[in-house]
Amino acid sequence: MKKVAIVTDSNSGITQSEARELGITVVPMPFYINEELFLEDITLSQEQFYEKLADNAEISTSQPSPGEILELWDRVLEEAEEIVHIPMSSGLSASCQTALMLAQDYDGKIQVVNNQRISVTQKRAVMDAIALAETGKSAAEIKEVLERDKMESSIYITLETLKYLKKGGRITPAAAAIGTVLNLKPVLQIQGEKLDAFSKCRGKKQAKKTMIRAMQADFEKRFAKEMEEGKMELEAAYTCGLEEAQEWKRELEEAFPGFEIQMAPLSLSVACHIGPGAVAVACTKISCKQ
Repeated sequence: MKKVAIVTDSNSGITQSEARELGITVVPMPFYINEELFLEDITLSQEQFYEKLADNAEISTSQPSPGEILELWDRVLEEAEEIVHIPMSSGLSASCQTALMLAQDYDGKIQVVNNQRISVTQKRAVMDAIALAETGKSAAEIKEVLERDKMESSIYITLETLKYLKKGGRITPAAAAIGTVLNLKPVLQIQGEKLDAFSKCRGKKQAKKTMIRAMQADFEKRFAKEMEEGKMELEAAYTCGLEEAQEWKRELEEAFPGFEIQMAPLSLSVACHIGPGAVAVACTKISCKQ
């Protein structure tokens, strides 16, 4: 029997296929599209999602039901002594709080990690958890490490269109109209709990430069110690086409020589709020090297 099992959700960007290879469990996040229920990477692919987004479908995010989480945990505990459960940031979804509440009935066998991560930074936390479990750490010890380092990450995102921020009520229709006319591209940031404004730029090219400078500043100041110790990972994410994503990766490789950049599509929970055509750069402290 495995000592510690790792469970996360599809907001990490880890597919069901990758989960099987890693020996972990990924909870598919539910979406309602025109009031019909879909499960990420089960009954809803990335391609299908963007097709429906382009068709102006009504899309809303949701979370797995408590019963589904309990059933999954019970199934996993048939083959493991403990579980480390790593949901998306509590600042972006109530799923973390729900899991924390449900775990109270498991006498410490379920350790829910509230480590303020999403997408590629959440995936890094999962990889750290796997590595820590392989060293023999208990679920409680893994949770302690991940929550100790929870704020040691940074994400910058720029958008192709303001349409979805307007649709979600994050900006006014007037601001969206002015921004579109002036070709303003917002740069958003996630520094832990939630999505916040960082900068406004004239055009996507300038927005990309702004994100690169912001990440360079993070490496030079905020993460200077971790950089010296070789404990930082650089990541790229996108909701654009693969060709543009690869070009963005090349730009980052030129700006940050020596990094092996981890790249993945942005999770659909983020994508539905920012729309297609977005690119992001992120960095995360590596809590346990494999």
